[in-house]
Amino acid sequence: MPPDTLGQHGPPVDAAPLGEEEAEDLLRGICFKTGPPRTVGVELEWLVHDREHPEALVPEDRLRAAADAVRATPLDAALTFEPGGQLELSSQPKGSLMECVDATAADLAAVRDTLGRSGLTLAGIGVDPWNPPRRLLREPRYDAMEAALDRSGSAGRAMMCTSASVQVCLDAGEEEPGPLGYGRRWQLGHLLGAVLVAAFANSPFRQGRRTGWRSTRQALWADLDPARTLAPQGRLDPRDAWAAHVLATPVMCVRNAEGPWDVPEALTFRDWIRGGGPRPPVRADLDYHLTTLFPPVRPRGHLELRMIDAQSGTDGWLVPLAVTTALFDDPEAAETVYRTVKPLAETAGLPPAPRNPLWTAAARDGLRDPELAAAAAACFTTALEALPRMGASGHVLGTVAAFHERYVARGRCPADDLPDPAQEPHGKGLVR
Repeated sequence: MPPDTLGQHGPPVDAAPLGEEEAEDLLRGICFKTGPPRTVGVELEWLVHDREHPEALVPEDRLRAAADAVRATPLDAALTFEPGGQLELSSQPKGSLMECVDATAADLAAVRDTLGRSGLTLAGIGVDPWNPPRRLLREPRYDAMEAALDRSGSAGRAMMCTSASVQVCLDAGEEEPGPLGYGRRWQLGHLLGAVLVAAFANSPFRQGRRTGWRSTRQALWADLDPARTLAPQGRLDPRDAWAAHVLATPVMCVRNAEGPWDVPEALTFRDWIRGGGPRPPVRADLDYHLTTLFPPVRPRGHLELRMIDAQSGTDGWLVPLAVTTALFDDPEAAETVYRTVKPLAETAGLPPAPRNPLWTAAARDGLRDPELAAAAAACFTTALEALPRMGASGHVLGTVAAFHERYVARGRCPADDLPDPAQEPHGKGLVR
């Protein structure tokens, strides 16, 4: 979620009102940009903790000083800070998996070095195991977001201020049907996505207590909002399904040039176009509305896979990046993994992700669910076979293989290794 900047607080005064048909055409055209898959990117969110006492709440002034130091560090990736002080690195689109890995690893080394001089560290955990939500960014966007999400309970504040993830960004795919076709990749994302939730679940604790979920982060997303975090329903073509979903989702806020933003209740974007809002919407409002939708797979020209918990360790992040890229972009692997996960549709049933039985089991049980464990084992085997064809380095292959041996081959996930915060007086066992 980027911070507010000048020009984002309201639409241009001379912009023409947006028509319903125009909005539908724009959504079909901008959200799935097709072509042979060539680029890959990754967005890494991290909690920022005290290196010696990660369970302690870092004072705001110390976090702000560290943020200023990191902003002054030359990086290839875009750097932002989330409402609770989480750090996010968004890589540039890269022409290969290894280009993405190498550039991101260099950026992370620089960030860790800068934070280390302040006694701070990056913590790869899906949800802060100790501290309640604390919002540091006081900007119109986040004021409005908090007000809108509070209507559905406390999950919104927890997501905004205490969660962290690995988001893999891949090209939408080819126009034509087949293993690399955008329709197949869209369907794959919503089935393989549950396997990725289970395999990389890494957030079993919140505010010092076990939650009953291996991915508490995914449970928070599922509980966040009645419509905003859902995948489109039905079996329509992806473009038609997404366009209908966007226009049917309630508007989070209406931006104003001055003062707080309006937070309407139950005003869909289609209703807004039809005259239901305080002013007519324009193209900039539709663009902004898209940034307030948080489905597990979000089409933004490319596909943004948003379901993976942040991973512990120096290189933990590269495992979901490498595995997901291999399974989507290598044609042989894509065909194999599609056959592997297609039967999971029966378990998922009709409800959209993430509120269906498949995704619920993934977040609650991780790989202790036998069906998900079998699918994950097959997917990792397929990825390990594909990665050499994609030019993966020995280090990447070894890191993925080690994760497979430690977790997937044993029906376990990272959450199963995390010690109970109540038994860790200084929390260091939770930050690896």
